[in-house]
Amino acid sequence: MPINSFDEYPMSWKPDISHISAPLYIAIAHQLEQDIKDGKLAPGTKLPPQRELADFLDVNLSTITRAFKLCGQKGLIYASIGSGTFVSTDAASNKMLLPTNRATPIIEMGSVLPDNFVNDDITRFMKKMLNEPSFSKLFQYGRPEGNAWQNEAVMKLFELVNFQTDQPILLGAGGQNAFVGTLAALFQPGDRIGTDPITYAGIKTAANMLGIQLVAIQQCQGEMTREGLLYACKNEHIKGIYVIPDFHNPTTHTMSVETRKMIAEVARAKDLIVIEDAIYSFLKERALAPIASYAPDKVIYIASLSKTLSPGLRLSFLVTPPTFRKRIMETLYNINISISPMMLELAARLIHEGVAQTIIEKHRAYARQQNTLVNQYLGDYHILGDDECIFRWLHLPEKFTGVQFELLASKAGVQVYAAERFAVGNTKPVNAVRLAIAAPETQLEQALIILKDILESNGDYAFVD
Repeated sequence: MPINSFDEYPMSWKPDISHISAPLYIAIAHQLEQDIKDGKLAPGTKLPPQRELADFLDVNLSTITRAFKLCGQKGLIYASIGSGTFVSTDAASNKMLLPTNRATPIIEMGSVLPDNFVNDDITRFMKKMLNEPSFSKLFQYGRPEGNAWQNEAVMKLFELVNFQTDQPILLGAGGQNAFVGTLAALFQPGDRIGTDPITYAGIKTAANMLGIQLVAIQQCQGEMTREGLLYACKNEHIKGIYVIPDFHNPTTHTMSVETRKMIAEVARAKDLIVIEDAIYSFLKERALAPIASYAPDKVIYIASLSKTLSPGLRLSFLVTPPTFRKRIMETLYNINISISPMMLELAARLIHEGVAQTIIEKHRAYARQQNTLVNQYLGDYHILGDDECIFRWLHLPEKFTGVQFELLASKAGVQVYAAERFAVGNTKPVNAVRLAIAAPETQLEQALIILKDILESNGDYAFVD
């Protein structure tokens, strides 16, 4: 301890390193992580300045810097240039948004899973392929690019979202794999990427794994602003941005044409890499042209079939600028994010014969039917989302936080996901939850009745442990 005592000095965190055996920076990082997980450091807490903490612990400044870097790479803390270091809003949240697996029954409104009644259409095509003499040839290694006939099929699908490109298509084994491959290929640990303050949890887990920091970009009416992007370029030194223009996950927002053009313009002016997540775009009946249409030299466009056709079709399509194509393709190969030739052939046939388009319309019709039920029970509340969207964004009354409502719903037998799971950095999320709406109709109605009962309960009910 230095001569000047810190005993009475106000600090948000005073770790005890008197009994440690590990290297100092690892021990400090471990204690910081543990104090966050134990609730001793609440989300949003501003941590002491690194130099101040080094003086308090009587260690080198570099020791604190290394400890903070470890926790930052795990997404536990968030450094904002000029403002300080904070405990991330989602530090204590489970970012793995997977279907619930537990002994007691629960209605799944957390994970966004498309309806599965269209799988019979896909099964019929699989059976036809099984009976063909050449079927065994499909049990080969997949390549990150298809043949001309398969690429033509993808282009036909792109027509549904007003996207035309002369670039070859790269293939991945699902949308999440495509994101991981793109991040690994184009960014380094320590790089910063701009996102919406509330964003898809999968990009957060991928960035954490690769040591990439997400930076929340200032918004106006649910969309990134030019001023926010320019500020992040100048002050946060972002290298790229990640955006979901259609049916933004989780807020359901669809980005305006003006903002799409603005992002393309800023990307060119500031040499930003744009990752455009078009996973839900095919579900829109009247989709707007993607950002990639306005800046094909700066945008990596990623679409997939898991939400469009069926979760079991683990197939994604990447359109990349020529300058990035080789790096992404090599990364997909080296980390074995390759595709199944059988799934690719099946998808191409479904598209060429018009079955895929029919399935998409069936999904839309089912979503409209389900959302009629949602509007019937929750229409009096502030709930966002188009009738074609397979999830909704429910703003909660002030008596609830998202975390509290998620817990109450879970105890009552319904899984929903709180806004805190989607928050970036030290963003204070609105009190909201995401509701997936593809559960069977009878289950969905039962779940909606439960959720409405919770919403209508008195304020004390919201704070039950």
